[in-house]
Amino acid sequence: MSDWISFYDMRHSLIYVNARHRDVHYRKIADDIRALVQKPSAAVLDYGCGEATSADVIAAACGHFTMVEAAPNVRAALGARYAGNRKISVLAPDASAALPAGSFDLIVMHSVAQYLSGPELDRLLAMFRKLIKPDGLLVLGDIVPPRLAAAAAAWSLLKCGAANGFFWAAVGGLLRIFVSDYLRLKKTVGLSHYEAAAMLEKLRAAGYSAQRAARNIGHNQWRMTFLAKPA
Repeated sequence: MSDWISFYDMRHSLIYVNARHRDVHYRKIADDIRALVQKPSAAVLDYGCGEATSADVIAAACGHFTMVEAAPNVRAALGARYAGNRKISVLAPDASAALPAGSFDLIVMHSVAQYLSGPELDRLLAMFRKLIKPDGLLVLGDIVPPRLAAAAAAWSLLKCGAANGFFWAAVGGLLRIFVSDYLRLKKTVGLSHYEAAAMLEKLRAAGYSAQRAARNIGHNQWRMTFLAKPA
């Protein structure tokens, strides 16, 4: 995963075609996560949160919102952006791993699993199993199926752009990705893909009772979200 972290830390602006795309993307994710918060006192963890420009939306709906980001430059920007919000904490992965057992009512990891190897994901699932409360909920979002992943991502971006006023910027963004280091990394490091049954089995083996959600978090409905509770 370290290669993907380095790429994102230095080139995260490439992922979004413009600021409008970035903010629409994160607002949709924030709204979807907020809908999963079951009580105003909930402790919520977003692991691998990215730029999270709408984190205050989630924080307003819960007791405390903890964001974990591995990319140091992105994490520093998050810390500066939300320094005045006492309901938000920004942590590095090592700091989150050291938190007490049963710290969270809701743990979300969205659009991260594809950048992890199978063993790396297993280790995180074990860590989340420790950090989540016995009646808590783990949410894995944006799980990428093995077929038509690139085409579906491109189509989803164009649809989102058309609906939110940045269609032509989305077209240009796709062209930039085709000539960027992203495709080189995809070929050399690879991405992880899962059928629904395989992800459900992985969650079961990690000690969860899980089901696929009716909708994926975010705009790309070709991808999958899974809801898991400690078994």
